[in-house]
Amino acid sequence: MIIEIDNYSFDAVFEDDKSPQTCDAFRKVMPFTGEVVHVRWSGEGMWIPLGDMDFSVGYEDATSYPAPGHILLYPKGKSETEILIAYGSVQFASKAGTLAGNHFATIVSDLARLKDIGVLTLWEGKKNIRFEM
Repeated sequence: MIIEIDNYSFDAVFEDDKSPQTCDAFRKVMPFTGEVVHVRWSGEGMWIPLGDMDFSVGYEDATSYPAPGHILLYPKGKSETEILIAYGSVQFASKAGTLAGNHFATIVSDLARLKDIGVLTLWEGKKNIRFEM
């Protein structure tokens, strides 16, 4: 999979062994485009707010502490549906408290550039994002 943020491409892999239902559900909406903004409560991460979007999945391989490059899907619950992309130290949270999201993909190239884009998102604001095969 290729993820493009702010006209920069990253290689990523689906975590089919860990989150097969989430991977299948996300593949069905690809190519996926949106806007990524910096997280409010979670630390060094970016997120894509998805409101009431329903991927019809439960929790699988859910974590509150993703590593840099990990991509999580929070499938609704005490907060809105969202995708989180960690570029540094993260404790996944919302105004409702700590969240756990399904680790369904991992960026495997150029994590230093991912961090640069994360910091730019903090200071400059939203960036376009696209997920494609």
